[in-house]
Amino acid sequence: MILEKKDILEDWLLVRDFVERITEKKNADTNAVLFLIGVQEVGKGKKTYSKEQKQDLIHVGTCAVLCLSGYYSFSHLDADGWPHFQLVKKLPHGKIGEQELFLKSNIVNYFKHHELI
Repeated sequence: MILEKKDILEDWLLVRDFVERITEKKNADTNAVLFLIGVQEVGKGKKTYSKEQKQDLIHVGTCAVLCLSGYYSFSHLDADGWPHFQLVKKLPHGKIGEQELFLKSNIVNYFKHHELI
């Protein structure tokens, strides 16, 4: 599903509001949302994560949202139960603002796919 920039940004506010409600923290950015998606995908629940694990969870979240648009596919779970993904097609290149909008669009699609917004 391709959304217009205005629609993406409006839906992004819905995602952000949802995340802020469940975390009780304000100003959720893309990394915070990707982190929470990663936590959901790994399925380990709320706990304390190391800095490296947080980075890994953001990566898992990124791959998970990009699976829906065909950029990644699920590969396997490792021995610790962490999902691994395989790149299927090259990610689009663009300026920082374009990349941020691309991520937000895919996050919005993820939330809609899971009927969270």
